[in-house]
Amino acid sequence: MLDPQAKAVLDLMIEKGVPPTHTLTPAQARAFYLERRVFSQPEAKPMAEVRDLSAPGPRGAIPLRLYRPAGVSGAAPTLVYIHGGGWVIGDIVTHEVLCTHLAAASGCAVVSVDYRMGPEHRFPAAPDDVVAATRWLQAQAPSLNLDATRFAVGGDSAGGNLAAVVALALRDAGDAPALKFQLLIYPATDMRAGAPSHTSNGQGYLLTSDTIAYFRGHYLSPDEYTDWRASPLLANSLAGLPPALVLTAGFDPLRDEGRQYADAMSAAGSVAQYVCFERQIHGFITMGRVIDEANTAVALCGAALRRALA
Repeated sequence: MLDPQAKAVLDLMIEKGVPPTHTLTPAQARAFYLERRVFSQPEAKPMAEVRDLSAPGPRGAIPLRLYRPAGVSGAAPTLVYIHGGGWVIGDIVTHEVLCTHLAAASGCAVVSVDYRMGPEHRFPAAPDDVVAATRWLQAQAPSLNLDATRFAVGGDSAGGNLAAVVALALRDAGDAPALKFQLLIYPATDMRAGAPSHTSNGQGYLLTSDTIAYFRGHYLSPDEYTDWRASPLLANSLAGLPPALVLTAGFDPLRDEGRQYADAMSAAGSVAQYVCFERQIHGFITMGRVIDEANTAVALCGAALRRALA
């Protein structure tokens, strides 16, 4: 059964004539995504510090925003957070509320990364940026009052994809100190989009197969689908990765590839926990104003971060 609150969101979008993302230009889609957040997102949590930063990237500065919750003394454990939006839409502002809620729930500093997106900056611009930003933050941790030995990486949807890529890239490079945790919220892990949930949930549940094709088309080419930086599920090995919490939604086209990633991590000997919110839709975790289970999911993520980075 679809959660009644999630169904009410979908029904309201139909009633109000909200256009599907794939019918809009990227500029229009970004504006709609930014505007509609006020109807579904709760109020931001108050922070002890909100600070804009800039990391040097492969092709210019990468904007960052640091959120430090109250009651954190000394060098803070840190979550590097990568926003969702199909590698085309979304930014620091669209995910500010979620970042403050994760910070408050976990007792961690959260740093949001404003990476380059398609179609202006196609693959691999986004993974290049988030890897560079994570490395810079660890290198600069002492000056930012962060604890470089207690870093996690996380994100939702496209951001979950990129967070998994960061963990793989830093493992392969032997970066020290190593990441301690991955928070992967309904991540895209296989750009081939062939898992059964892409068919069973491909229409009617906010993220559709048409919109997925739209995002992929603006981000990368079919011959790049099997690159592990696009499809982390296809990496040569998932051994030796930081422990992960993989969270999915039952009525999401990406559900099965999220579970497949958790299963593949476990099969390779990496630690992975998997939780599916069976009655939810893609994108629900940012909708705490109108979907109660969003707040439950944030609390779960916060508790997992607190344990992993203690």
